[in-house]
Amino acid sequence: MKLNARDALGFFAKPDTGRAGVLIYGADAMRVALRRQQMLAALLGAGADEEMRLSRMTGSELRTDSARLLDAVKAIGFFPGARAAFVEDAGDANTEAVRAALSDWQPGDAQVVVTAGALKPASKLRKLFEESRNCVAIGIYDDPPGRAEIEQIVSDAGLARPEGAAMALLEELARALDPGDFRQTIEKIALYKRGDPEPLGPEDIAACAPSSIEADVDDVLVVVADGHTDRIGPVMQRLVSQGATPVGLCIGAMRYFRTLYRVACDPGGRPAVFGPNRDRMMSQARRWGAERLEGALSELTDTDLALRSAAQTAPGMALVERAFIRIAVAGRQRQGEN
Repeated sequence: MKLNARDALGFFAKPDTGRAGVLIYGADAMRVALRRQQMLAALLGAGADEEMRLSRMTGSELRTDSARLLDAVKAIGFFPGARAAFVEDAGDANTEAVRAALSDWQPGDAQVVVTAGALKPASKLRKLFEESRNCVAIGIYDDPPGRAEIEQIVSDAGLARPEGAAMALLEELARALDPGDFRQTIEKIALYKRGDPEPLGPEDIAACAPSSIEADVDDVLVVVADGHTDRIGPVMQRLVSQGATPVGLCIGAMRYFRTLYRVACDPGGRPAVFGPNRDRMMSQARRWGAERLEGALSELTDTDLALRSAAQTAPGMALVERAFIRIAVAGRQRQGEN
C-alpha cells in the first residue's frame, strides 16, 4: 500500500505495528534517514539497540546472505517489546530476499523496515511493498516541511507552538535549509530559549538562524539587485570556477527575488530574511517595489524555461548573465526614478 504525504506523517509518528513491512525511499538520503529514525524511535521506543530488538544490515550484506533478513525477522529476542529488522540502502537486487521475509511474516515477528534511494514506479522493490496489503511504501520527496511538520519538529525540541510572525519565519527557514540543518537550527533555538518564559518570537529565530544561506550565490544577486552591471561578469566568473551551474544560479536568483517580493509586500514589517545581507535586502525590496520585482521574477522564469528547453542552443551561462544584466538595468532605472 502506498501512503500519501499527509497519511505518512501520521504513520511516522505512530507506526502501525500490525504491518509486516515498511519501505521508505527517496533521492535525498538525509530526508529518508530522518524519517526512518523517527519511525523506528516511535515503533521500538528507548533502548532498542541495547536490548537487541533492532537488527541492522545493508542491501549489499543481504545480497551476500539472502537468508539474513528472514533469520532476523524470526529471531526470538531476550527482551520484551516490539522488534524490527532494518535493511539500509536496499535496491531491486534485494527484492526476492525481502519478499521471502515478508511472505513468511507472522504477528509477533520483527517488522521489516527497508530504506532505499530514488525508486522508479517500475521498481520491483517498490512494487513489492505497494502491491502488498500488509506493507507500506512511502516516498520522501524534496518538498520543504509543511506547517504541521514544522510544528511537530518544534514540539519535539521542547518549544511551544509558534504563532503569527514566528511561524512565518520558521516556514521561510524550512524552505531555505535542508532538513538536517533545519532540525539543528530548531534545537539551537530550543537551547537559546531555555529558561525564557516568553513565547518564541521572530527575534529569537533571527538570532539563531544560520549566518549564511547560499552566500556565494547571493554575492552576485546582491550586485544584480543593486544595479551594478559592471560587476556581474567578474562575480559570475568566480562562481563558475567554484562549480556553479546556469540552472543553479537561476534557481538561486528566483529564491532571492521572491524573498525581496515578500518583503516588499509584507504589511507587518517583519519579513523573513536571514543572513548577513538582511538589512541590504530589506533596503533593496523597498527601493524596487512589488511591481518591479514581479517583472524581475518574470524575466527569471522565462530564463529558467529557456535553460530547460530541449531546443535551447545558446550557452546557458550567457543566458543567465544577460538576464541578470537586464534585471540590474531595471533596478538602476528604479533608483533613478527615486
